[in-house]
Amino acid sequence: MNAVTAKNTKDGATAARRALFANANFRWLLGGGALSMLGDQFTLIALPWLVLKLSSDTLELGLVLAIVGLPRALFILIGGAIVDRYSPKTVLMWTKLLNAGLIGLLALLVWTSAVQLWMVYALALAIGLVTAFSFPAGSSILPKTLPAEALQTANGALMGLRQLTALLGPLLAGLLIAAFGEQAERLENARGLGLAFAFDAATFALSAWTLSKVRLLCAAAKALQEPQSVFAAVAEAISTMWRDQELRTLCLYFAAIAFFVGGPIQVALPVLASTQLAGGAASLGILLAGHGVGSLIGMLVAGMLPTWRLGTLGLTVLAIDGVAALVFLPFGHISAVWQGLALLAPLGALAGFVQVAVFTWMQKRVPPAMLGRAMSVFMFIFMGLAPLAAAAAGAALRLMSPAALFTACGLALLLIVLLALTVTPIRRISDRPAREAGAARV
Repeated sequence: MNAVTAKNTKDGATAARRALFANANFRWLLGGGALSMLGDQFTLIALPWLVLKLSSDTLELGLVLAIVGLPRALFILIGGAIVDRYSPKTVLMWTKLLNAGLIGLLALLVWTSAVQLWMVYALALAIGLVTAFSFPAGSSILPKTLPAEALQTANGALMGLRQLTALLGPLLAGLLIAAFGEQAERLENARGLGLAFAFDAATFALSAWTLSKVRLLCAAAKALQEPQSVFAAVAEAISTMWRDQELRTLCLYFAAIAFFVGGPIQVALPVLASTQLAGGAASLGILLAGHGVGSLIGMLVAGMLPTWRLGTLGLTVLAIDGVAALVFLPFGHISAVWQGLALLAPLGALAGFVQVAVFTWMQKRVPPAMLGRAMSVFMFIFMGLAPLAAAAAGAALRLMSPAALFTACGLALLLIVLLALTVTPIRRISDRPAREAGAARV
């Protein structure tokens, strides 16, 4: 890329960001999203703390967290069908109001010391079920409210904001809970938990108000689906995605990546931190924070440079994953936290960039009337594989050391990339307009 082309690209990206932030829809979505995502972190911290206050049994904690995740995984495909039928704005509005009510009720029960463990189970189940509808609605609303050329910059900003709240939210939640009796043995003296839930409920209510200010594009507002059963709608989406060779291949590719990378990070990383690094849990927290900061940087770069590619989008993805495999290979042999940070932060940045670029490509690729279902299928792949990958990694660690597992997974990732490059159409996947892609080849 010569100096003139680089300058034009930079100027174009700057102009695109200015136009995006001048868009009223995006400002309302960004503001409401920031509130809601920050509030989510308060409940993520307060809920397990509440369970431990009510019962010292770690099994109870595991069951509550599983009850939140299980309906989300089981019903997310149905949630995508409902989103396509009634529009993402309508479904997202209802989920925000329902979450505000559910978490507000939990806050009231905690504040009045009336909460019991069975109530937490019931509310956790309801919250998980609502989340199955909010995820596909939230992931498919941007193409219905913003022009296509603004999607990658918008996705980069929103995903980066989500990553930032994931870093800052737990700290703020912990300070709030600690300031109002986190150390108290009796629940009635631990009012910080009630305040944390109340804050999350308030952010849901406020973000519902900001969402009411968002206006759907004319084409999106008119795109109402013909009456169709929910299961038929889900089957139609899966069939359509499967017939699209590039979309099918990319979904299978990321399924393999999630299995061979997600498992070790979930399971082997804590084992490695406890056996090879001084500091144990503190070291693990620092490593995860480093990965999170790297992801934030990668997402922001993807948003600031939405047209940057190594040829095509597919070649960019494969090149980045190839580099990630090389970073992954030596990770199991680290002996100090700084070494882990030096590897995990770049790995997070690469993953963050790819996530934004691929997410945007899918939003543009899928027909608008099917976007909710398509995004739910994509998210279902990762949610369904996460426990399988964790179980496989746990079983593997009974036979090999964390260092050997990281090396094996790095080699597997490199092999997946090479196979994808040579025998699949991924390298030809492009997110550029045909005219622009032709000019790039010249």
